[in-house]
Amino acid sequence: MKLTNASLLLLGLVGLANCESKKFDPEFTAVTCSSVVKIAHSPTGYRLHSHGVSYGSGSEQQSVTGYKDADDTNSLWTIHGALNTYCKRGIKCGSVIRLKHLNTGRWLHSHHFRSPLSNQQEVSAFDGSDSGDNWEVRCVDNNDEYWIREKDVRFFHKDTQKYLTSSQHFQFRNPIPGQLEVAATERASEQTKWKTLEGIYFSDNTKTN
Repeated sequence: MKLTNASLLLLGLVGLANCESKKFDPEFTAVTCSSVVKIAHSPTGYRLHSHGVSYGSGSEQQSVTGYKDADDTNSLWTIHGALNTYCKRGIKCGSVIRLKHLNTGRWLHSHHFRSPLSNQQEVSAFDGSDSGDNWEVRCVDNNDEYWIREKDVRFFHKDTQKYLTSSQHFQFRNPIPGQLEVAATERASEQTKWKTLEGIYFSDNTKTN
């Protein structure tokens, strides 16, 4: 999907309105494959973000951070099925997905490199495609069958058995001052909770890979 500047502006306005009202059309309550979304770190509100800045250590791949500004299109991610699989509408809790950064086309990825600030496991935006892009959606509310908009989930990295995390205790300086480190950690906690906010959500049965 190619989004024009006008459609991105509309996306931001519609997403903001949805966030404020908390009222969704029942058809669009569940998060679906092909949706283009912003994913917020629940404790801080910072959006999962990437950009053309690479790590200066570790893998030296494109960095992934937490970004405070809700209007930046570098915080948009497209939801896909796991590597070499297809997924339909309505992502069930426990499903394995991939997240593709809209502006750079790179996959949310993790691997056995140390993260630069907290010395946990590095999370990057990867320009290839392998099993290191697979994340399991773990719903926090045990009563949920599907991944629901604006409800907390955890992203569990299948290859390394770690959770996506962030913290205000680990902030970068130049060239990305104030942005938070995003890493992977062994234990589930409040800091490993995330939720979708602004975005374009689909309700059809279109398969994507």
